[in-house]
Amino acid sequence: MTFNTLLQMIIAAFFFMVFTFCTWYEGSEIMDKPWEWKYSTHFTQVNDVQAMEAKDISNLDHFVYAAKFKPLFPFLMVLAASYLIILTGYILFKRSIKKMALFLLGLGVLFLLSTGFVSNSPTVGGNIFAAFFLIGGMIAVIGAALYYFLMPTGLHTEV
Repeated sequence: MTFNTLLQMIIAAFFFMVFTFCTWYEGSEIMDKPWEWKYSTHFTQVNDVQAMEAKDISNLDHFVYAAKFKPLFPFLMVLAASYLIILTGYILFKRSIKKMALFLLGLGVLFLLSTGFVSNSPTVGGNIFAAFFLIGGMIAVIGAALYYFLMPTGLHTEV
């Protein structure tokens, strides 16, 4: 791994942590909105427990609430995580064109499947994530095809 790649990984991880903290903080607003608990506390309700008090709400539900109603930092968090995943895939599979293309294809399919989970959301955040996953999935699938069919086999160098 080159210094350039390591530096990109460190910077992306730092931004991911900052955006995660900001998302969690913004999502903590759910504790003050009991009328929203029924619709945004999916992790708390996993065990068939309705949140009766603010202290019962799972920290993961803060992320759900923030993604639905304050999507800036959750979007940036997912963007930073996606960059980290793609960079990790590049580091692991840079020597094999087929493996890298398959990795990008898998990521694209995962993004396209994720579109289905958030596409019916009536919130602005759900619409933003649906568009991001749809566009990101299409770009990853097209990128996988281009990488597989257009990458010269003998000229693959590290960037």
